Amino acid sequence: QLQLVESGGGLVQPGGSLRLSCAASGFSLDDYAIGWFRQAPGKEREGVSCISSSGGSTNYADSVKGRFTISRDNAKNTVYLQMNSLKPEDTAVYYCAARRLCGFHQAYDYWGRGTQVTVSS
Repeated sequence: QLQLVESGGGLVQPGGSLRLSCAASGFSLDDYAIGWFRQAPGKEREGVSCISSSGGSTNYADSVKGRFTISRDNAKNTVYLQMNSLKPEDTAVYYCAARRLCGFHQAYDYWGRGTQVTVSS
């Protein structure tokens, strides 16, 4: 079964950090770009970050630049999103998704089920 599984979410205070993981099973991530998306209650889903299949190219939404870092370990078939200096407005369900090339507005081939991130004091 082909699937992506996110983990690492939780409750953190403003200014804190979390590292999300996106692990693939049933297929190799080697040929896929991975995007991270988030959706807060009552809001549309938005692209957060994306990393190319080689890891040589990354991009970020303006709202997270300088605070979030995306990386990948193809040997572990896993992509990470390091989130620092978290703000209450980062609260959302975070999803990872796979497609051949990066993009925030294109259709993705595979999606995970999401992990909740809550930033609150």
